Amino acid sequence: MGLLNSIWRTQKHHLDQMTLRELIVAYFQYPAIQTYIFLLAVSGSLALRWSQPLGQQQIVTLAIATILAILVYPIVWYTLHRFVLHGRFLYKSPRTAALWKRIHYDHHRDPHDLGVLFGALHTTLPTIALVTLPIGTLIGGPAGAAMAFAAGLATTLFYEFCHCTQHLRYMPRSTFLRRIKRLHLLHHYHNEHGNFGITNYFWDRVIGTFYNNSGERPHSETVFNLGYANEENRRYPWVAQLSHDSD
Repeated sequence: MGLLNSIWRTQKHHLDQMTLRELIVAYFQYPAIQTYIFLLAVSGSLALRWSQPLGQQQIVTLAIATILAILVYPIVWYTLHRFVLHGRFLYKSPRTAALWKRIHYDHHRDPHDLGVLFGALHTTLPTIALVTLPIGTLIGGPAGAAMAFAAGLATTLFYEFCHCTQHLRYMPRSTFLRRIKRLHLLHHYHNEHGNFGITNYFWDRVIGTFYNNSGERPHSETVFNLGYANEENRRYPWVAQLSHDSD
């Protein structure tokens, strides 16, 4: 994994210059993705082991833990994306400025840079654990917790791949993938104050941040810098210093 990590640090991967096949190869080579897959196998195995003897009741319990973990993911992502990643409090402290730069600012600055598209493990794994482990534990004890965590990891893998294809120079054949790609690109290139979902826009519709086309919202001047510009980066210079710019 150390070798792959060094390759990813020295070699740029630009989605606007990649084919779908090249993306798939890069996706499975990325250390965070490999970590998710490894932990998914471990947690899934533990869930089955801790459910022995595996009878009908145990299968139902594991299924419920899986379904609840999958269902809670969209609202958790919506909340984090809208209020944390698009919030302005992280860049206002020198202690969290680098974190905000890595987990979202860089992605909006260059949506085609695959290296900053994937979530950072030190933020994604604790979030998955905090959300899924309590749910699973309440449903089925340690086995339920392990299964819910596995479901959270599987959902994250699906989300990350869909997110990659949304920025790839590729038009999916799937109607679903084409639709979420269009909605996500509106978020990146038209107005970042809406369409916070990635694969699921249910909560955008419920809360009122969904928009289906560019005519429904004015173009945002902060779509690439998330409001970190002019007075903001002079007053809170830490992200600008790390970026070697003051745009």
